Amino acid sequence: MERWRGQDEIPSDWGRCVVTIGVFDGVHRGHAELIARAVKAGRTRGVPVVLMTFDPHPMEVVFPGSHPAQLTTLARRAELAEELGIDVFLVVPFTTDFMKLTPDRYIHELLVERLHVVEVIVGDNFTFGKKAAGNVGTLRKAGDRFGFAVESMSLVAEHHQSETVTFSSTYIRSCVDAGDVVTAAEALGRPHRVEGVVVRGDGRGRGLGFPTANVAPPMYSAIPADGVYAAWFTVLGHGPVTGSVVPGERYQAAVSVGTNPTFSGRTRTVEAFVLDTAADLYGQHVAVDFVARLRGQLRFDSVHDLVEAMGKDTEKARAILSAQD
Repeated sequence: MERWRGQDEIPSDWGRCVVTIGVFDGVHRGHAELIARAVKAGRTRGVPVVLMTFDPHPMEVVFPGSHPAQLTTLARRAELAEELGIDVFLVVPFTTDFMKLTPDRYIHELLVERLHVVEVIVGDNFTFGKKAAGNVGTLRKAGDRFGFAVESMSLVAEHHQSETVTFSSTYIRSCVDAGDVVTAAEALGRPHRVEGVVVRGDGRGRGLGFPTANVAPPMYSAIPADGVYAAWFTVLGHGPVTGSVVPGERYQAAVSVGTNPTFSGRTRTVEAFVLDTAADLYGQHVAVDFVARLRGQLRFDSVHDLVEAMGKDTEKARAILSAQD
């Protein structure tokens, strides 16, 4: 899969294509259906399929300071898009100038002149251009004029108990924020992932017999509610790892999210105790895939009580994750 950043990276001799447009944060099950439809259209027409997304999140430019919690990094979105059959991952920098493009200029300059689209596939609620004035109807009118097809798709929904749940990035963020990583995984089609670099902490876990990897995620990452979780831990980097952890393989882990109230901590951290391994992980780029919440964050009266609880957490995490192997 090719990866382009900005319009200038679109080759001057670029042929025709099918394009699907959106932020695609999370690349959840609704996004996957949209992408599948685009891939099918591209294969039928014999042209490449382009996924067009934006960086930073449009909300941060339109309303500075309102950047929503990010479910996936751009790199992760590209990986997932490639797995789903996308040929080109195009990241358009969302700047104040881009924000001011009228819908007509957006269509003509980007979709027609640069990408030479034969079909555009978007969600029913897709809007674009200055003040979000463009919508699916605008695209259809332009398609009639410039000779490209437009297909829109409804959001994916499922009936859960007594209500119908529509899968959206906003819905998934609310699940993650509440610590309901099981429901988030149902909507995503996989466990919610937090990536980051392992940094040095205070070393307290090692002294308690539970050495942890202190994961520092990127800004705006969607971090689950404070508590203890069963999770899969994977080293993503390709650098050397001292110890028994193999990059690319997943390992069972018990993960604590919170401020360590037993020790009057104030900084919120993501700390992973990787089971049955011994490795120097400092500086490694890693992923934590949250599977289940074991309990909320608690303040213990003594270190002994904390260590006892950590032991029980570890065994619960092992049982849950072993059942998935």
